[in-house]
Amino acid sequence: MNDNQLLRYSRHILLPQISYEGQEQLVNSHALVIGAGGLGSPVALYLAAGGVGKLTICDFDEVDLTNLQRQIIHTTAAVGRNKAQSAAETIASINPEVTVHAMQQRVDEASLRELVHAADVVIDCTDNFTVRYAVNQVCVELHKPLVSGAAIGFEGQVTVFDMRHDDSPCYHCLFPNLGGDEGLRCAENGVFAPLVGMIGTTQAAEAMKLLLGLGRSLQGRLLLLDTITMEWRSLKLAKDPTCQVCQHQ
Repeated sequence: MNDNQLLRYSRHILLPQISYEGQEQLVNSHALVIGAGGLGSPVALYLAAGGVGKLTICDFDEVDLTNLQRQIIHTTAAVGRNKAQSAAETIASINPEVTVHAMQQRVDEASLRELVHAADVVIDCTDNFTVRYAVNQVCVELHKPLVSGAAIGFEGQVTVFDMRHDDSPCYHCLFPNLGGDEGLRCAENGVFAPLVGMIGTTQAAEAMKLLLGLGRSLQGRLLLLDTITMEWRSLKLAKDPTCQVCQHQ
């Protein structure tokens, strides 16, 4: 790390659980963020501010005025522009030490496999079940840790599927048969603005812990948040012995 990085990340370096060695590990790490919306915004911002050295951000969508109520990485001036590119520009203004690759086109199966293979951790910030299943499938096959978050209305959830461990469940274990996406998106149902920040920052924390090999991750636990009552609940999540995706990997 250079002198600017030592100063920028000094509050991390002061933490004995991270120290210089841990921060250097973050600087040399690569995180793949799927989606630059409500969840992807705080995820990307905190990973970049915290010093994860390389981020790949995937989002083919454009910034809409209705996004700005919660998608804090985008500004009013970014309306009509690609979300991944908008996110990259915001990150550059916050931490120019971070290398950001903005994937602005829809990712197919081959390119998804390539992106996951290159990353040290994958963070799923989408609201599309088809994409979630595809990302999970590739992470299972390539044994990559996946941080999954979701938020709708006033409720959210977050967990970790760490496929480096044989006993880890996968996303398909949790949701084996969800069908289509109808009626499950923020555009149709609405979402409480601070909720996506709370879930997204939790995802960022889990991702950084995985990169650092620090503490206990949410593998095997599903963390649920109800912002109406402001209660967090933790449910045990076990590997499904009949799972068609991860059982034979």
